[in-house]
Amino acid sequence: MEVTYCKEEILKTGKVIKVSGPLVVASGMEEAAVYDVVEVSKDRLIGEIIEMRGDEASIQVYEETTGIGPGDDVITTGAPLSVELGPGLIEQMFDGIQRPLQSLQEVAGDFLTKGAEVKNLNREKLWDFVPVAKVGDEVVEGDIVGTVQETEVINHKIMVPIGVSGRIKDIKSGSFHVDETVYVLETESGDREFNMIQKWPVRRGRKTKGKIDPNTPLITGQRVIDTFFPITKGGTAAIPGPFGSGKTVVQHQLAKWADAQVVVYVGCGERGNEMTDVLMEFPELIDEKTGQSIMKRTVLIANTSNMPVAAREASIYTGITISEYYRDMGYSVAMMADSTSRWAEALREMSGRLEEMPGDEGYPAYLASRVAEFYERAGRVTCLGQDNREGALSVIGAVSPPGGDISEPVTQSTLRIVKIFWKLDYDLSYRRHFPAINWIESYSLYQTKMDKYFDSEIDSEFSKNRRRAMALLQEESSLQEIVRLVGRDSLSEQDQLKLEVAKSLREDYLQQNAFHDVDTFCSLEKQNKMMKVILSFYDQGLKGIEDGIYLSEIEKMNVRERITRMKYVSEEEISSLDEIIEEIEREMRELSPNSEDKGGTVNA
Repeated sequence: MEVTYCKEEILKTGKVIKVSGPLVVASGMEEAAVYDVVEVSKDRLIGEIIEMRGDEASIQVYEETTGIGPGDDVITTGAPLSVELGPGLIEQMFDGIQRPLQSLQEVAGDFLTKGAEVKNLNREKLWDFVPVAKVGDEVVEGDIVGTVQETEVINHKIMVPIGVSGRIKDIKSGSFHVDETVYVLETESGDREFNMIQKWPVRRGRKTKGKIDPNTPLITGQRVIDTFFPITKGGTAAIPGPFGSGKTVVQHQLAKWADAQVVVYVGCGERGNEMTDVLMEFPELIDEKTGQSIMKRTVLIANTSNMPVAAREASIYTGITISEYYRDMGYSVAMMADSTSRWAEALREMSGRLEEMPGDEGYPAYLASRVAEFYERAGRVTCLGQDNREGALSVIGAVSPPGGDISEPVTQSTLRIVKIFWKLDYDLSYRRHFPAINWIESYSLYQTKMDKYFDSEIDSEFSKNRRRAMALLQEESSLQEIVRLVGRDSLSEQDQLKLEVAKSLREDYLQQNAFHDVDTFCSLEKQNKMMKVILSFYDQGLKGIEDGIYLSEIEKMNVRERITRMKYVSEEEISSLDEIIEEIEREMRELSPNSEDKGGTVNA
């Protein structure tokens, strides 16, 4: 192996002997290691070693390999695929290996050229560094030494890198570029200078002190999720569903409205127009809690379906490493992965080119372990450092099973790991019921913990009402079977009332318009009152039937229009929902044959 000088470092060079799409095989690589990053050919295309056989390395190249041939040089950098972590991540859109797409456009134009190279973090922008530690302080890995106001809503905390500890010898204050020295540590190995950038290998989870039981809900503002299938801060969820069932819109809604402090949205193998929608919508949406654009707390990773397939596999890891970095600052982070099926397809393609033994449906045998490694990086944790701060990383992955068949390997491997299953139903989406989450087949394993939280923080009867509402929806499913066989008139009036109330739950509660200014987000307080209104109508209806009121009269009550429209009541006016309950009771008294309001006498 000959020695080449590149980037002022001594790097080892091998030679290309085979090219198969994004897979390049090079010989003379005996000093390289699996997962080392390499540069291929004179264009210096970025690649990663994924297999070693003797001195031959199999390399997945993250760019178009047209023009590469046997004999081209392969230079190993001796380091794994890593991301740069520091100020300047928020509001950016990166590709799958953390190259900023806007900067790439400025360098290469609208169409990316091979080998185009830009710095991952902007080296020209000045950041105001405010020290929070002082000279003489003893610091350990994860300790915060200073802060940078990255956006109006995110105070970026500069932390001591993992694996480093010592005494602060010098620390500066003022405006600096991210690669300028801002503090110096006296360590056992001597003085070391540090800037605001950390580098971290994407395939390795960042270290923490330990995980904590997740017991706080991640409020999404979506009624079917928050009420019936809630997710915690630090939880994991999967959204499987066929094409056209609304996976991406649900992911967008979660990214827009979830009460996470930082959102990392990964578009993995999806259509380019979906990422365009995100870029167009997010800057215009205002976060009610901060009054700022949602982009002020969002990082976008885009590896669309027309980008190199190998980078698709890396994009998931790039996204979760950036998420872990902000979690380590003590923030609650939500990561959306849309969709992990495209990531698994990239694994399958590379596995096939490596001529590995295929597993189910051609996916590699290690698919389940890769899925598990990814989702296990989520959680609520105690962060490194002496201040014992807590952070949380919630991961929500969309899955696109072919034809909606959830028995396929990617969905099943995911469901074995995640705690929440939001099953999207094509029949519901065909009927224009959105979000098309099937309330019978979905589940949340965090439900018991969340019931305790909602009962103590929102309403002591919240979980009781939720169980009653779910029971009505499940009973409706059974009653519909009878209706299909012998007709609705064969049911008792009480059962027919159940069908009416279940229909109200479906259409007035579970159904939610993502594009309506008011209905797009629903607070827990409003959800609680809406559920009480519908259940109050059911209770008063049962009582009315016992008092001799015909069901046809109950169905024609004027208050039903107000129930239908209550989802469009703004958050400032939700107290008016209490009036609907009073109106239900008043109208029911007026309908009663024994009502004094109708001039009758009340039986003793």
